[in-house]
Amino acid sequence: MEKINTIHSSVVPLPVNDIDTDQIIPARFLKATSRENFGANLFRDWRYDNQGNPKKEFILNNPVYTGRILVAGKNFGCGSSREHAAWALYDYGFRVVVSSFFADIFKSNSLNNGLLPVQVSEKFQQKILTLASTKPGITLTVNLEKQFICIDETGEKENFDIQAYKKTCLLNGYDDIDFLLSQKDKIAEYEKTSKYLSLTKSSLAQVSEL
Repeated sequence: MEKINTIHSSVVPLPVNDIDTDQIIPARFLKATSRENFGANLFRDWRYDNQGNPKKEFILNNPVYTGRILVAGKNFGCGSSREHAAWALYDYGFRVVVSSFFADIFKSNSLNNGLLPVQVSEKFQQKILTLASTKPGITLTVNLEKQFICIDETGEKENFDIQAYKKTCLLNGYDDIDFLLSQKDKIAEYEKTSKYLSLTKSSLAQVSEL
């Protein structure tokens, strides 16, 4: 996965509440098992009509709005637990999703797949969405190391929470297996220590029997 430390990007605003995972990636596109190429069908039914033509009114079809940060309404990622929703957002090019509330399973799936969910207050969320709608091209800075998000236009900031382990993984571009491999020297040292302690206890037990 791509390392995330500081993301500085323009904003794609999607001011819709309760966006569920079936809207993010419809169920009919879940046949593949690898993570690639899901971005093409991100928000498929909102992006295209029945003939496959782009809907001009949808934000992802508006060339004015591009960027690696999606700012959505409240309760993003609700519905079914499909991991493909995080895959689709990541494959499309998003690295950060901002909302005032995330569904727990979607949040977990995102963190496991290199996508950073940043939860902010509803007030801060609305400031971003309002600015983005009136001034296309505004940028945000998301600093994972220091755990803050900043509206570059105004300088306003908010801190966000993230589990320490997942923060380490995102900063280093690790999935769970990569993290374990990064700890192999410590694991090997622990095994040596454990074997030594086991042998020592065994030796003491034998001495006590004499």
